Amino acid sequence: MRLLLVEDNPQLAELVHDGLTRQGFAIDRCGSLKEALAARAAASYDLILLDLGLPDGDGMTLVRELRQGNDSTPILILTARGGLNDRLIGLDGGADDYLVKPFEIAELAARCRALLRRPGASLGVVLHLGNVALDTTTRTVTVNEQRIEVPPREVALLEQLLRRAEQVVRRNQLEESLYSFGEEVTPNALESAVSRLRKRLTAADANVVVRTAHGIGYAIFPQP
Repeated sequence: MRLLLVEDNPQLAELVHDGLTRQGFAIDRCGSLKEALAARAAASYDLILLDLGLPDGDGMTLVRELRQGNDSTPILILTARGGLNDRLIGLDGGADDYLVKPFEIAELAARCRALLRRPGASLGVVLHLGNVALDTTTRTVTVNEQRIEVPPREVALLEQLLRRAEQVVRRNQLEESLYSFGEEVTPNALESAVSRLRKRLTAADANVVVRTAHGIGYAIFPQP
């Protein structure tokens, strides 16, 4: 899942970025409304995390602009404005959730997952194919109901493939979901991640196979 974090406090932005990255999210960061609008125009996001007090204006400006443009991307406001009236303005103005600073990363991650599980959003709860299951809430993978250890990046890769099982997922879609702007990505990073995931699934006797559509992308299928 790819998230856009709009936060002008460098320390908090770093804390949120590192915490959510460990939870398996890909995070792009920016510190102003102008940068947020440019990022939104350049890429698609599953969720936007938005501070209200930005150096070039109020974050609600971004909320209103996106909603007026029929952009339904979930928006979670992160702000020090904790008054009831502030929360009502944010939620009634088009935001989907509201979290007051300071907050725990664990709660932020849980709220992100909850928003992404809403009808029409990007997450379901448990994805199945063959004897493989991925719980998108706990980010755990099981084969024959036995948990296997899978690093966050490979969990994210498996999730994208399972959501489009038996369909080819294009390389650029996978790369956008797995890697954030500015992250150093080697030309064969995706291939390496796919290779590692294949080995883990094979070692666990998973009855699924990840196939390569050369020059296009990858797809996961149940074994015949």
